[in-house]
Order: sequence, then structure tokens, then C-alpha cells
Amino acid sequence: MNSTAARVATWRERLMRGLPREKSDTLLLLGACALVMMPHAWHLPSWASLAASALLLWRGWITFHGNRMPPRLLLLPVVALLMLGVYASYGTYLGREAGVCMLVLLLALKLLEMRARRDLFVVTFLSFFVLLTTFFYSQTIASALLASAGVIAVLTALMSFQYTGVHPPLRRRLMAASQLFLLAAPLAVVLFVFFPRIQGPLWGMPQDAVRNGTGLSDSMEPGSISELTLSPEIAFRVRFSDAAPPPSALYWRGPVLGHYDGRRWTPLASALPSSRQVLGRGKPVHYQVTLEASGRRSLFALDLPAGPPQLENNPVQIQPDFQLLASQPISQRIRYDAVSSLDYRLQANESAVTLRDWMDLPPGYNPQTHEFATRLRARSANDMDLVNAVLQMFREQNFRYTLRPPTLGRHGVDEFLFATRAGFCEHYAGAFVVLMRILDIPARVVTGYQGGELNKVDGYLTVRQSDAHAWAEVWLAGRGWVRVDPTAAVAPDRVERNLSAALAPGAFGSFWSLQGPQGPWLTVLRKLRDNRDAIDNAWNQWVLNYTPAKQRGFLQSLGIDNPDWSTLAILVMTLGAAVTALVALPLIRHREKTDPADMLYKKLCQELARQGLPRAAHEGPLAYRKRLQQSGLSAERRLAVLGFLELYETIRYGSPATVDALRRTRYGTPIQQLKTLLIQSR
Repeated sequence: MNSTAARVATWRERLMRGLPREKSDTLLLLGACALVMMPHAWHLPSWASLAASALLLWRGWITFHGNRMPPRLLLLPVVALLMLGVYASYGTYLGREAGVCMLVLLLALKLLEMRARRDLFVVTFLSFFVLLTTFFYSQTIASALLASAGVIAVLTALMSFQYTGVHPPLRRRLMAASQLFLLAAPLAVVLFVFFPRIQGPLWGMPQDAVRNGTGLSDSMEPGSISELTLSPEIAFRVRFSDAAPPPSALYWRGPVLGHYDGRRWTPLASALPSSRQVLGRGKPVHYQVTLEASGRRSLFALDLPAGPPQLENNPVQIQPDFQLLASQPISQRIRYDAVSSLDYRLQANESAVTLRDWMDLPPGYNPQTHEFATRLRARSANDMDLVNAVLQMFREQNFRYTLRPPTLGRHGVDEFLFATRAGFCEHYAGAFVVLMRILDIPARVVTGYQGGELNKVDGYLTVRQSDAHAWAEVWLAGRGWVRVDPTAAVAPDRVERNLSAALAPGAFGSFWSLQGPQGPWLTVLRKLRDNRDAIDNAWNQWVLNYTPAKQRGFLQSLGIDNPDWSTLAILVMTLGAAVTALVALPLIRHREKTDPADMLYKKLCQELARQGLPRAAHEGPLAYRKRLQQSGLSAERRLAVLGFLELYETIRYGSPATVDALRRTRYGTPIQQLKTLLIQSR
């Protein structure tokens, strides 16, 4: 303990005295590299993050204690071991994940092998490259701000190594780096707005979204949706042209499922052609959807879409069951306009042959449900009465709505209806459709989202993954397909309000979802979240969603009807030059004018510093000259140097009469004499 305390006291004393400049600059560079690598800690393997941190600490220890850098014979096995770890984690050295991991580790390793000024530039540019790779994983405002902070930190470290004379305080160096960053911002804006856009995500790899399908899938089984509802991630945002419909009418139609194998619901493999007869009643709803990348083909529309939306380079089809499917998976955030009917009569003239697709059940499953359906059918021959009877059973008997239902076995519907009676929307929708089909009523499961939360800040309705839902549609003679939500019979709050309102307190975490009872803290947190979501949405709409189509529309609004590559190149060069001139001209006009004598004096000091005779920060010309009288310079050069410094003292501090006398000498003007002596001193 005593030795540790003594060591801590030594460190404290050193820090109080201030570190030598080289050490402080190196530690600043290490801090900048740590800031650059920090965002990758969330997706790198834990061993890689720990290894990079250990390498940084190792370099910091060497710097702080002034130890020698490790020999390459020691570093080579470390490099080999880390590269083997990369291969063991990813099975390759290619691709995004392995490539980023290698870059981070190589940056940390390079700091232990930094011996010359050239290595400083390698570390700097490697840091910028690692910064760019963070946008593979996140393109939020927070990521952009963190990357900006990283750029300023790296610039500050780079500038710190460049000072040869007086070393400004860290605050001034940070301000100078920030000014450099801000001066480059207008040119970056010009490039962002006018550089020809490429179809695809702003920054990323399209296959990433395709490979990592997220959100609602095109199948359903017990537990699939309840797991998804734990995610607060945003599925899509909606802006209505008029007032938003009430929450109970917000059914966002997604995959329609008709095939049942006893446990899992999937779309029908090959359904017969259906009629397209739709009788819309009431005023259609116009809205715009901003859909997040899901890696899946499904698009979501409110209840019954009037037609397929238009997507550039990705045609959308409306299926016979009115599901919207794009030709290609949604690999980036998209925006589309849609029109829907909330009051309609759908396919009332459907043929019996077509309806047979929606009545199939696998044999040998759920005998108890078959027996119950037989008794139910005996009591009523009217299909609508049968539907109401099942809903009444859900409503009046001891059924529970829960995110954690018991596990079901082979006869899952039997166990749910007559034993556990606890489930989520997929349990109720699936059991209801099975029961309807046993009763010879065509039925299907519709999955999607229900509800959403209106953000009062920007007017967008935000639909999250936690709003995922499943309901049923039954076909009734004379009415066509009718939506029935069995979950609403058990938990009406799920449809009227939201998921957390329908669950028992504590099951969903009202504080986490910010949807619990009113309270001052919850109200403040909800407002903060709404403002944050509104800012994120604006960022998505205006920055990340700046697609080729939006760029073309913007240019057309400026009067450029058919912008091609050559037009855009001319625009970028012209506006880039104009912006650069606007930024640079004021700086040139207001730059500090250097006296010619001072400029020559500075050059002499730099020359002497290269020769190993730097001027100390406290030394004036006189003190410097006195010290150089005893230097090891050759007699001729020492004479020239001493003569230069003496003449500079006279020009700078002598009387005007003395300077005028110098101008009248046959050796030319004083400045010319300084130039001659400077040449002789080299």
C-alpha cells in the first residue's frame, strides 16, 4: 500500500508540474484515438475491444514513464495473435465486420510503432478512416456529433505536433481545430447537396439490411410477435394529410397468412386468383409513410390500401389478399404515399373455389377444438352469430392477455382454449382462425401493426416494433372479408390505447415505455422523447433520405430540368469554388501582416533549430545572440548569425535615426542585409 501510495503521489506531482510537451501531445493523440475507436466497442467482439484498450493503456504507460517503445520482435507475435483472433471470430479477413475489427486493432498497434513524423500522419489518416466506418453501423445525429468530436480531437492532436515555437494552451488548440472544422463545413454542404447521388443507402452496404432482416416476419407462431413487442425500435413514421384516424382504426396491414401446419402460420404457397371487388365507403385517408429498412419485401398500409405505392427502381404489387409486396427487399429507409379505405366491403363476390384456400387445416391436430366447434355449430347456423359467440367466450371466460404465456405442445390450440387461456395476440388470432375454419367459415391471419403514437412536436405518427399485432379476417356471405380482432375482446385497451395499457403493471414496464399513468416526471420524459424523435425524424427526412429522386426534385425547383452528371459536375465545381472563395477571402484580408524583418528572424530561428540550436521561449534576440557566441557553429556561419541578430536588434529596437543610417549604407537596405546574412548562416 505504501509503495502504491508513493507511486500515486509521484504521478500527482508530475501532473501538477505539467508534463513535457512531447508527452502531453502523445497523450492527446491517444485520447483522440480512444474517442475514434469508442463507437466500435458496441459491435466488436469483447476480446477485440479489450485488446484495443490494453494496447492504448500500454502506449500511455510508455509515454507517461518515458520508457522505450517495444521492439518489433515483441510486437510481431502480438500482431499475429490478434489477426488469428479476427479470423477465429469471423472466419475471414474480408467483409465489413472483419475489416472494421482489423482497422481498429491496427490503429491501436500503430501507436506502439510510431517513431517518426511520417507515422504520425499514418495514425491520423487511419483514425479518419476508422471514423468513417462508424457510419456503417449508425447514421443518427448522435453518431454524427460523436464523429465530429473525433475529427476535432484528431485535428487538435495533429496541430499540436506541428508547433515549433510557442505551444499554445490546449483550449486554444481545440478552438483552432474547431475553426478548421467549421470552415470546411460549407464546402461539405455543397458536396452533399449537389454531388450526384447514387441509388442506395447514404453510407452503408445494401446487403447488410437484406441479410439482417428485422421487424415483423412473414410467418407467425406462438411467441414470435410477443418477442418483437419488447423492442422500442421505430418501424415506420406516418404523416396524414388530414387529421389522424382514432387509435382503434389504426390497423397497418402487413403479411397475410393462410397456411397452417399445426403450429406455424405462413402465406399461402399458391392461392387461386381472387376478385378485386372493393366497395369503399366514406372518405379515403391520404398519408405518407417513411418506412425503416427491414430487409424484407413487405410494405405497410392502413387497413385496406387503394393501390400499390410507387417506389423508384423497386416496383410494388398489391396481392389478392391486399398485402403490399415490393420486388426487392427494403434495404434502406424509403418514403411512399398511400391512400386507404377504413370503411369498405371487400370481395363479397368471392367464389367458393377460391375461398377453399382459406379453410384448410392439417389433419390430426386439436381434437378438443373440433368437438367444441361441433357443439357450437349445433347451437347456431348463422356465421356472424358464431363469430360473436367465440368473441363472447374470450370476453367472458377467464382468458388472460400476457407477454409470457405458458409453452404450448402439439395440440396448441386445444391447450390454449381449454387449459392455459393465457396468450398474446398471435395466440388469440391463431386460435380464432382455426376455430372459424373448423366451423366452415373462411378465415385468415393478418399481421402488421396496430396503433402508433402521435408526436405533437412534428405531427408524425410513430409506429414502433412494440406495436406489432395480429388479427383475423373472416369471410361472411354478403359482407365479404371482415376484420375481427379477438385480442380486443380480451384486452380492449390494447386497441383503444396501447400495449402497455393492456398489460398488467410491471409486465411491460410503463416507465420504460413512457406510457404509464400521468405524472410530472413521466410527462417531462415523454416531452424529451418526443423532441428527440422529432429531431431524429427531421434528420432522417432531410439528410439520410436525400435520395437521387429528392436531389432531382430539388434541382428542378431551381430550374434545372434534366440534371445529368456533367451539369452536376459543373455545379459542384462552380459552387465549391464560390464557397471556398467566400470563406477564404475574408481570412486573407484579415490575416496578420508579418513584418519582413520578423519573418526573416523567424526563418533564422527555424534554421538554427534544425541545426540543434533552438531558441528558448523566453529568449529575446540579445540573449539568443549571447548564447550562440559560445556555440559550435563554424566561425563563418557564427559570424553571419551574430551579425544577423545584431542587425535585427537594431532594426527592431534601435532609434529611427540609426535605422535611417543603415538605409544609407552601401550594403543595401536593412532587409536586404538580413537576407544576405540569413543565406550566409545556412
